Amino acid sequence: MIERKILIVDDEQEICQLVGMYLENSGYSWDEANNGESALSKISQSNYDLLILDIMMPIMDGWTLCKKIRETSNVPVIFLTAKGEEWDKVNGLKMGADDYIVKPFSPGELIARVDAVLRRTKNSDASVLQIGQIKINEKSRNAFVSDKPLSLTLKEYDLLLFFCKNQDHVFSREQILEKVWGFDYFGTARTVDTHIKTLRIKLGQDADYISTVWGVGYKFGING
Repeated sequence: MIERKILIVDDEQEICQLVGMYLENSGYSWDEANNGESALSKISQSNYDLLILDIMMPIMDGWTLCKKIRETSNVPVIFLTAKGEEWDKVNGLKMGADDYIVKPFSPGELIARVDAVLRRTKNSDASVLQIGQIKINEKSRNAFVSDKPLSLTLKEYDLLLFFCKNQDHVFSREQILEKVWGFDYFGTARTVDTHIKTLRIKLGQDADYISTVWGVGYKFGING
């Protein structure tokens, strides 16, 4: 079972540590950020399963952070904040938060709500492929290697997705061209070589997942 990782974003160190302790005791791993800008930096470098956000923070508040997150991601968000007015709760949910908890909070309620949000999003896990250190979220069209986001072109993403869905199968360049680029593509099979070269560069130390089968084409798999 893959351990769920949660990012806690709060400018109060004590709150981060307290929430982190509750999460850890419930089987979750966690990370922390003390303002919105720091959180965005961490989100760009790691793949989190859920975010717990305070609202009143320096540099970038929770409202702004949630808005920026929703521009590019559907990762579950729970607001954990002292702002308990009805308008605040409604605004948070309208912004795309999955839940809203007001401080002071009960540890049991917090964990129950975290569990509930992750259960609701569990069905979307069916759209997540993981082969070794490579993970692809088909719903968001995001790809990760060792939990680090990959910056891929549209065709690089399509190529990686094709390989992940057909691991340990050997395909000729012509077959890959037909499956990934389509019947109506008029380029040459060398297009495949070019895209595989750039994809290997972006995969870094995991480039050997794609192996060349001399005289035939390519194969994708954990053992190459």
